[in-house]
Amino acid sequence: MQATQLVTTFDGEGGSTNSMEITPQKDTGTQELYILNLYPSVQYQKVNYFGGAITDSVCATLEKLPPDRQNEVINAYFGPDGIGYKAIRTHIDSCDFSTSQYCAVGGDTGHDLAAFSLEHDLERNIRWIKRACSAAGESLPVILAPWSPPAFMKTNGSRTGGGRLKPEYYDVWARYLCLYIKGYMDQGINVTAVSVQNEPNAVQTWDSCLYTADEERTFLSEHLYPALCAAGLRDVKINIWDHNKERMFDRASAVITEKTDAMVGGVAFHWYSGDHFDAIRLVHERFPDKTITFTEGCIEYSRFDKNQLANAQMYAHDMIGNFSAGMNNFLDWNICLDENGGPNYVNNYCEAPVICDTHTGNVVFKMSFKYISHFSRYIKPDAKRIASTVYTNDIEQVAFINEDGSIVLVLLNQGAKLLPVFIRTEGNIFPMNLPPASISTVIIS
Repeated sequence: MQATQLVTTFDGEGGSTNSMEITPQKDTGTQELYILNLYPSVQYQKVNYFGGAITDSVCATLEKLPPDRQNEVINAYFGPDGIGYKAIRTHIDSCDFSTSQYCAVGGDTGHDLAAFSLEHDLERNIRWIKRACSAAGESLPVILAPWSPPAFMKTNGSRTGGGRLKPEYYDVWARYLCLYIKGYMDQGINVTAVSVQNEPNAVQTWDSCLYTADEERTFLSEHLYPALCAAGLRDVKINIWDHNKERMFDRASAVITEKTDAMVGGVAFHWYSGDHFDAIRLVHERFPDKTITFTEGCIEYSRFDKNQLANAQMYAHDMIGNFSAGMNNFLDWNICLDENGGPNYVNNYCEAPVICDTHTGNVVFKMSFKYISHFSRYIKPDAKRIASTVYTNDIEQVAFINEDGSIVLVLLNQGAKLLPVFIRTEGNIFPMNLPPASISTVIIS
C-alpha cells in the first residue's frame, strides 16, 4: 500500500497546497497513541455526486467576463482537470439570486398556461448549463427547485413575502412544473430531480412560498406526482423539504407515509440553522432508501465577514459532519458571483467559492473552493463512506472507498497546534502530521 497526503494551509492571504508521499510502516500492534483507524470493509452510504448551482446571477456574472475567463470558471468546476463537479442545481423562475423577478407565464393568469415560455431560461440558465455539460463532456444531472409560484396563484398575490399556493391552483402549478421540466429536457438537459418547494418554512423579501407538512404531502401525492406520471416524467425524482436541518426529520416523518413512500425520491436540506448532524442521521436511519442531498449553503455577508479561512472551514466542517451522518450528494449554491456577492435583485449579497470582478475580468478562487476540492476532486461517483475512528475531537475526519479500491480520507484541523496522526489500516500504519489551520486529503491505494 502507498499513501499521498495533500495538505492545504493558509498564509494570511490565500492557501497553498503541498503533496507528500507517506511511507507505510508495518503495524506491529505497539502504536497506541495518535491513532486514526480505517475499516474499509465496514461500508455505509453511497456518494453520487458533487456539484453547484447555476443561477441567473451566476449567468449574469459570467456574461460580463472575457471568454477566456468564462472558460476558466466553468472548466475549474466541470472540466476534465476541474474539481470534479458532476451535477447542477438551478431555480424554476426567479429567486433571490436573479437580476429581476420573472416567471414563465408572464402576465397570463389563465389555468391553461397557454402563455408558458422558457425564453428567459434559454438566454441564461439553460445556455450556461449547456456550457457546463460541454466542459464535462457528458449530460450532467440537473436538479430543479421552485422559489415561488406565479403571483396570481398565491394567497398574498406576490412572489415575495411567503404566502401560500391557493388550493384551486394545485393542479395548475403541478402542470406548470412539468412544463418546466419538459422544456429543459427538450433542450437536452438531463433533469433528474425536482423539489416541491425551496425553503417552504421561510417568509422572505424575495421569491418564497410556505407549505405546512400537510400541504406539502397533499400537493406531492395528489397533484405533483400524478402530473409527473401523466407527463411521462415518472423517472424524475421528487425531493421534499429543501430547507434547514433543524426540522428535516420532522418534515420527512410527516410527509413520507405509507401512501407517499414510493413517490418521494429524497430529502434535501440547507445549512443556515447550524450543524444538526443528527437530524441527517435520523432521516437516514428512518428512511434508508431516500437520497439525502445538501442542495444549498453559502456565506451570507449579512451574517458573516469575508474571513477566507473561517469561511472555508465552515464548508469542510459541514461537509464532514453531513457525510458522516449519511449524506449522499453535495450541491453548493452559486458557483460564482460578482465582486459584490451578487448581482441580486434584493441585495442579499453572499460569497461564492469563485468571485469575479466584472470590471477588470479578474477571477479569484477563494479558500472555500480549495477546501471543497479536497472532497470533490478525489471522492468519485459511487464511492462509499467507510468506518473510521480517531483519537481526538480536534481532528474532524471522514473516509471513503472508491470503486477502484482507493481510500480517500479528509482531515480538518481548525486549531492552532500541529497534530500527529498514525493512520492504521489493513496491517499498515501511515505516520503524518496535520499542520495548524489546515485541511488534508490522504489517498491510500
